[in-house]
Amino acid sequence: MKIAITGKGGVGKTTFASVLCRVFEAEGKNVLAVDADPDDNLALGLGFPQEIIDKIVPISAMKEFIKERTRTNAKGFGKMFKLNPEVEDIKEKYSYKFKRISLLNMGTVDKGGNGCYCPENVLLKKLTHHLILEDEDIMIMDMEAGIEHLGRGVAKGVDAFIVVIEPGIRSIQTYHKVKKMALDIGVEKVFIVANKIRSEMDIEYIMNNVSKNDILGNIYFGEKVIDSDRQNLSPYDLCKDTVNSVRAIKENLTNLLLK
Repeated sequence: MKIAITGKGGVGKTTFASVLCRVFEAEGKNVLAVDADPDDNLALGLGFPQEIIDKIVPISAMKEFIKERTRTNAKGFGKMFKLNPEVEDIKEKYSYKFKRISLLNMGTVDKGGNGCYCPENVLLKKLTHHLILEDEDIMIMDMEAGIEHLGRGVAKGVDAFIVVIEPGIRSIQTYHKVKKMALDIGVEKVFIVANKIRSEMDIEYIMNNVSKNDILGNIYFGEKVIDSDRQNLSPYDLCKDTVNSVRAIKENLTNLLLK
């Protein structure tokens, strides 16, 4: 199962991704967690020990490694590099393990004047393709908002996109944008997780502004999620109600994907 999770910043996307990973892991599944969000907080959300977090180096920051794999032979404008670098061994060599979870931190690229066409982005894109199309683990990818960097063939390897929203028009607009983009590249399964729900009025507002068939479930606002962040703990270890909600969402997701 390969799930890409996206949504507007601040909606609780990483919290949901981390708890979903832990729910699968608690069932005895091996999980590949891919942090492709510029905020790169997934390790904290997963509850990785601090001594492991301190060692994490994003793939995009491994300059010499990127240079070697892409065979970059020049600096600055006009540099030449390999467009099809080897990435098959990266997961095993550069992921960080905690229990049954393997974490890959993709990192970000400062595009500056280079646009998207640089060795770092070439390597990250090829690695993403490999993980989606060839790896056999349960994969949960915590993405930035939008799916522009996924090509048509790659996106078809994703079983579903999940857009995390909250009761507000801006996050709902992100859902509509992602759904349109997904359909443009042939992905029909785009689901919603409604987070930070406080009342039936919130649920009614969301139901009136999205496709009801896309909703996997709701997660109610909980102070313990905030407490977990303050205590540097995974929400999975402190927020029982949130975990139960995500577990129910996972069951709905699994049932829908098995149809």
